[in-house]
Amino acid sequence: MAERIDHDRLFKELLQTFWGEFVELFFPQVYQAIDLKHIKFLQQEVFTDVTRGDKHRVDILVETRLKGEPGIILVHVENQASVQTEFAERMFIYFSRLYQEHRCRILPIAVFSYPEKRDEPDNFKLELPFLPVLNFHFLTLELKKQPWRNYIRGSNPIAAALLSQMGYQEKERVHVKLEFLRMLVRMELDPARMTLLTGFFETYLRLNEAEERKLEEAMGKIDEKEARKMIEITTSWEEKGRVKGKTEGKVEGELAARRAVVRKMLQRGMTLKEIAEITELSADEILRVKDESNLPSQGN
Repeated sequence: MAERIDHDRLFKELLQTFWGEFVELFFPQVYQAIDLKHIKFLQQEVFTDVTRGDKHRVDILVETRLKGEPGIILVHVENQASVQTEFAERMFIYFSRLYQEHRCRILPIAVFSYPEKRDEPDNFKLELPFLPVLNFHFLTLELKKQPWRNYIRGSNPIAAALLSQMGYQEKERVHVKLEFLRMLVRMELDPARMTLLTGFFETYLRLNEAEERKLEEAMGKIDEKEARKMIEITTSWEEKGRVKGKTEGKVEGELAARRAVVRKMLQRGMTLKEIAEITELSADEILRVKDESNLPSQGN
């Protein structure tokens, strides 16, 4: 049975941690209008449709100032695999109920994280033959329509994490992961933020064993200093996964992950001392992996 992904939690953590970077990257006109010194994340709103018996959540509500006046930014992430024909109407209902409660400027934004490209509406209309009653608009971001290569030269952490949701082809998966790691190396973030980005990326783009071997080969062709930093990042993430796996009793997976990391370091020509300092494994354990993999001996 496939593990259920908590999309709401993942996106909420990511966007709240890197809110300014998110707005600046995808909605620069909004970035120019808001006051980043006046940001407050409000409690998540739950709207109930009594007639249909449905409950819907607005993922993120941000209290801020828009052009100097009090305002709220509403961000809803839509990840449903099936087509939601009434999504625009739902956005209008969210907006209406929030306006009824807060009576201020409200900017609605919809983020679509579908696994395939679609053409999503950005407005909801209500018309009579003799009167246009309503024309409600909202900003949209369709991640699968974003060309991932356009974002890899920068150092925006939101861009790095969301590469995993953008419009890459299956054959590009290894290249996307490589560029993600290169972005992390450039950004030099603290461990907590690095873990957040890596966890998000790995949830949506996890390489299989064959792809991991291709990634190792690709890392062997880039600058050695950069490659070593990439190895340290992946080691830190895999070690955190090892602790979690141990808690859950997944000892076999833990050992396989550790061996893969050590093998990768040995192939890069790192010494036993360097590997031991990064992985916190003993020299005997490292040598055991080397012998099992038939790799040449390295220095101490």
